[in-house]
Amino acid sequence: MRAVFPHPILSLGLFAASLLMSASVAPPSLALAALAAVLAPQVMRVLSVDRVRIRSPKAVLQLATVVAVDVIRSNWEVAWVILGRRRHERKAGFIHIPLQMRDRHGLAVLAIIITSTPGTLWVEYEAATGQLLLHVLDLVDEDEWIELIKTRYERRLMEIFE
Repeated sequence: MRAVFPHPILSLGLFAASLLMSASVAPPSLALAALAAVLAPQVMRVLSVDRVRIRSPKAVLQLATVVAVDVIRSNWEVAWVILGRRRHERKAGFIHIPLQMRDRHGLAVLAIIITSTPGTLWVEYEAATGQLLLHVLDLVDEDEWIELIKTRYERRLMEIFE
């Protein structure tokens, strides 16, 4: 089974995503989804991609919940800024955040979380120092942002990947 599906979770995810994007379960859609589910993991095998070890599935669910709530909340806050309700209070800026996490998978997930959250953008990561440069649309308190990234995201990602 591993010969056909070396990355079964990836295969399942690609199959489901393909069906969702086509919005159909017609035979051509099923064939395309199955083809993607079989071929993409084979490419991953050829590239010798390391397996990701998830140490705490419970932490994955907690992190997903936290991220979902933060994205919804951030959408509202950015909407208020854009619509001008808080324009006079807005102060965009850059923050340097010292990260303890060094796992590349955890850093990649953190980059996705930060960039997908409206109002924040992952700008740069210096591997030698562990410094993350983050841009924030509505920077009120720099220490609050550092604490938020470290406690809400980094701590859980370290629990998952390290």
